[in-house]
Amino acid sequence: MSERRETIADLLLDRLGDHRPGLRSRERTWTWDEVVRDSAARAGLLRRLRDEDRPFHVGILLDNVPEFILWLGAAALSGATVVGINPTRRGAYLEEEVRNTDLQLVVTDAAGLEILDGLDIGVARDRFLLVDSAEYAERPPNRPEPAKDPSVTAATRMLLLFTSGTTGASKAAICSQGRLVGLAYQNTAKYRIGRDDVCYCCMPLFHGNALMALWAPALLAGSCVVLTPKFTASRFLADVRHYGATYFTYVGKALGYILGQPERPDDADNTLTHGFGTEASPEDQAEFKRRFAATLYEGYGSSEGAGMINQAPDGPPAALGVPAHAGVRVVNPETRETCPPAKLDEHGRVLNAELAIGEIVNTEGAAKFEGYYKNPAANAERVRHGWYWTGDLGYVDPAGYFYFAGRSGDWIRVDGENISALLTERILRRHPDVVAAGVFAVPDPRSGDQVMAAVEIPERMSFEGLGLPDFLAAQEDLGAKGAPRYIRVSHQLPTTGSNKLRKKEMQADGWRTADDVYWWAGRGEPSYELMTAADKESLREQFAANGRLRFLP
Repeated sequence: MSERRETIADLLLDRLGDHRPGLRSRERTWTWDEVVRDSAARAGLLRRLRDEDRPFHVGILLDNVPEFILWLGAAALSGATVVGINPTRRGAYLEEEVRNTDLQLVVTDAAGLEILDGLDIGVARDRFLLVDSAEYAERPPNRPEPAKDPSVTAATRMLLLFTSGTTGASKAAICSQGRLVGLAYQNTAKYRIGRDDVCYCCMPLFHGNALMALWAPALLAGSCVVLTPKFTASRFLADVRHYGATYFTYVGKALGYILGQPERPDDADNTLTHGFGTEASPEDQAEFKRRFAATLYEGYGSSEGAGMINQAPDGPPAALGVPAHAGVRVVNPETRETCPPAKLDEHGRVLNAELAIGEIVNTEGAAKFEGYYKNPAANAERVRHGWYWTGDLGYVDPAGYFYFAGRSGDWIRVDGENISALLTERILRRHPDVVAAGVFAVPDPRSGDQVMAAVEIPERMSFEGLGLPDFLAAQEDLGAKGAPRYIRVSHQLPTTGSNKLRKKEMQADGWRTADDVYWWAGRGEPSYELMTAADKESLREQFAANGRLRFLP
């Protein structure tokens, strides 16, 4: 295929007549030709059910099952917009999130129907298609010759992707067919996805990670997509071996779960060659390669925008890469001046953080940002002064490599000094028995903030067994003020549907969570004790005595 395609529908039609495997589950294999024809059948159903007076928006509430892939294809061919509904949301929050996307149809199953039961999402019950119902199975076959609806162009809206909601309310990011095709071309090249790859989709299909870095590139390359309904660390390696998977996508917490599985001598006896993801530490990347003999490509991007930073395989392990063009910068958000290069010590710590760390922006990217659906305030936050503002912090070293320094709320002001939550998180993740870690600011009873961490550990492990004080004391790159004052300990921290920690929620809970919290009340080297109810009440009284109760939500 030499001519560059402009729409996802074009990529799908290119697979007509391709009789190699295109989609697999544990129960069945579809050739690419069958995928296209089954997608076209569903596109025909969409056209018949379409309400011309409403936006052509279709909600999909399913696990990673073949029907999800086939309805993505149906939307591409018919010009519909897919709204992936997050099954981990519940109640009024879910109702408001979904209702705001103006759905006219919902594709789900019995489990999804139970989640939506009693919610007013603006869709009548007779506009639900239940893919596991007898009625759905008995629909008369209608298999039109696959074709693209004449209205479909590169500008046709393909997806409304809810942001992960790790630091606030989710927003529905718009992604057109043209932008998704562009990402397919970029990512097949960047992550070396070829026709012979078997792409294991263990991240949820309602999220940009799976769609932009796996499904769309596999469609372009003609490689096979294999599915697991939900990510399960204990099943990961068995699935890889069963399918002969060569490529997968991940997020940092999911990778931590995989590495938390007991190591076996034959871990490297598998077909994986490479994977792509975000938010994995350099240590976790190296450990994954050692255990499973597969290379991981870490990238920087989001549902709203990608392609700003190019990978630099020969660069420092912790670096994101180099800017894709001169418009990508790190700037002071108040002055809009480009930040000076970071001065790094022998451990990679930034010595001039106040000057060097700023927000990552794309001064040429405002036009490429397709916006959030029905959210002008959020759009205005992203595009200011004609620039695209990522909301992410970063810095640049003297050689020009970019580094991620956390989200805009990931700086903690302790005793007048800025502390990087991301650095402390990465240090905690080095501990072999810490599956996941989130670090955030909690208010100090007198002034400023204190550092709090939430760590997830295996069921078999206790906090005392971690030996955390000695571990932290041995980390030479942990600054004097970077050690957590409070540590929340859990066997299952709250996560989003895309397996990211809900840091905003944990920050709001602070040390008043129902999980055990250990605190370091004194000075010198960290030494932690379990907080009692009396300790928490005494701390609250300190806030009251200093007129700072308003800082306790």
